[in-house]
Amino acid sequence: MSPLRARKNNHTEPVDFLPPDEVVFGWSAKMMELRERAAKVCRTNVPVILQGEGGTGKEVLARWIHKNSSYCNGQFVKVNCAAIPGTLMESELFGYGKGAFTGAHAMKPGRVEQAHEGTLFLDEITELDLGLQSKLLHFLQDGHFSRIGEETERVVETRLICATNKDLEQETASGRFRADLYYRINVLRLRLPCLRERGEDIPVLAEYFLALFQKKFEKEAEPLNKGMVKYLQNLDWPGNIRELSNGIARYVVIGPEASITQEPTVRQANSTLGNQVAGGTIPLKQIAREAIREREKSYILEALQANQWNRRRTAKALKISYRALIYKIRNAGLLERGAENLAPGPKNAASSSHPSAD
Repeated sequence: MSPLRARKNNHTEPVDFLPPDEVVFGWSAKMMELRERAAKVCRTNVPVILQGEGGTGKEVLARWIHKNSSYCNGQFVKVNCAAIPGTLMESELFGYGKGAFTGAHAMKPGRVEQAHEGTLFLDEITELDLGLQSKLLHFLQDGHFSRIGEETERVVETRLICATNKDLEQETASGRFRADLYYRINVLRLRLPCLRERGEDIPVLAEYFLALFQKKFEKEAEPLNKGMVKYLQNLDWPGNIRELSNGIARYVVIGPEASITQEPTVRQANSTLGNQVAGGTIPLKQIAREAIREREKSYILEALQANQWNRRRTAKALKISYRALIYKIRNAGLLERGAENLAPGPKNAASSSHPSAD
C-alpha cells in the first residue's frame, strides 16, 4: 500500500500548542487515573471514545493522545459532526471526484484521506445520520472507501477517536445510533469528569488561562488572589473548563469588576427548577424557597471572596451576625466543600476550630 500524502488545510492542525500536561490533567485523583488510562491508550491503535459534558476538554485529550502516539507524525484531523449538514458530510469525510455533481470542477480528497497515518477525530459522533453511520462502519472494518463519483477503491490507515456528550447506550437503544457501529467503536472509553468534580485542579487552570489571555490580549491583569481562587473552587461550573476560560478572559479584558462566573450556580439552579416545574414534580412554595436559597448562596460566596474569605468581615458586610453567617455557610453546603479555605475570625486557634462558637 503506497501512503497517501495528507493535504494540509484548516482542518489539519498542529498539536504543538497543547497546554503542559499538568494543565491538561491537573492533580486530582480522577484526572490522575484518566492520565494513566490515556497513556495506555496511546500505545494502541484501537478506536477510543471520549465521553463527557461539553467543555470538559475532550478535544484537548484527543490531541494529547495523538501527540503521544505512534501516529503523531501524521495529521490530526477534526470533524465536527454537529456543525456540518448531513447532505455535505459524506463529501467532507470521503471526498469526491471531478464531475461527481454540479459544481465539482476538480477532485477533492476527504478528511479521511487527510488523516492517513494520523488521527481522525469525530467530535459529537452521535450527530451523524444513520445512512452515513453505515458508510463509516464499512470504512472502519477494513480502511477501504471510494470518493463520491469514483469507482476507484482507496485504502488508508488512521487512528480513530470519537467524542460525545451523550449516553451512547441510550442513543443506541433508541435507534438513533447504529448498534453495529457502536460495537465497532466502543473498544476503549475514557470519561472526562466535570470541573465541579475536580475542584482542586481549578487553581492551576485559572493561572494558566490568566497567563494565556494576558499574552493573547497584550494586557497585564491583576493577579488572582487566594480568596478569588477559593471562591472559584466552590462554584458548580455547568460550562466546565470552557466557562472558566471565558470567565478569565473577561477578567483580563475588563478587570476585577468583571463577573468571572455570571452566577452559574443560580443559572443552573433555575434550569433545574424549571425542569421540575415542567414535570409537575415540585410545589410552588418549594420553588420559591429553593430559588431564594440559591440566590443567597451566590451572594454569600461573592461576599466571602470580596473579603478574602474572612468570615467576620463578611458577616459585617452582609449585616448579619457571625453565628448566622456560619449557619448559612453550613446550610448552603459551603463548609464541607471549602472549610479549610475559610479564614478564621480574630479568635485563638482553639475557638477557630469550632466556627459556630461566637
